[in-house]
Order: sequence, then C-alpha cells, then structure tokens
Amino acid sequence: MKYLLLVVGLGLSLTSFATPSYKVIVNGMVCSFCAQGIEKKMKALPETKGVYVELKNHLVAVEAKDGLTISQDTIKKIIKDAGYEVKNIEVSDHPIEHIKSGMDK
Repeated sequence: MKYLLLVVGLGLSLTSFATPSYKVIVNGMVCSFCAQGIEKKMKALPETKGVYVELKNHLVAVEAKDGLTISQDTIKKIIKDAGYEVKNIEVSDHPIEHIKSGMDK
C-alpha cells in the first residue's frame, strides 16, 4: 500500500511540472520576414525552449523550458513592440512538436 501511494504521489508531482506552450494568434503577420522577427525576439527570452511560427494560420507557438513559464504579458509586449496585434493566447500542455504536427487542435 505504501508503494502504491508513493507511485501515485510521484505521478501527481511530475504532472505539476508540465512545461506549458503558448499558442498565440497574431494579426498582421503575413510574410516570412514578419515571422523571423517574432521568432528571433521570442527565442531571446531566457525562459524559451522553442518557437514555431506558422504564417498560414497567423500562429506563433512558444514553448517554455522545463519547469519555467513565460508571462502572457511578456509575449503580448514582444509582439506588440514588433508592430503586430495579439488576437488570442491559449496555454497548451503539449510541446511545440505536437502543435506543429496539428495534433493540438
């Protein structure tokens, strides 16, 4: 019984360290130059593990490093300062590769 409780406790504690990704819909982002600028600024954040930009759907996905988060206000500020408008931010428990593959719909 103690072993079962330990295993369940460890499982719960591991899920609390899930690294979030942020799916951001950006108005005004229409070319690869736009995408490169946003990607470069997002990657410069020390909390950022990875960035994926999809022009077709105006999507910027940002994945935080393990155990860290990125403030949504920081994401909004970076995009606004680059000259674009944040239409929506959604927090996802899935890594960028999952979002990139389209499985996170």
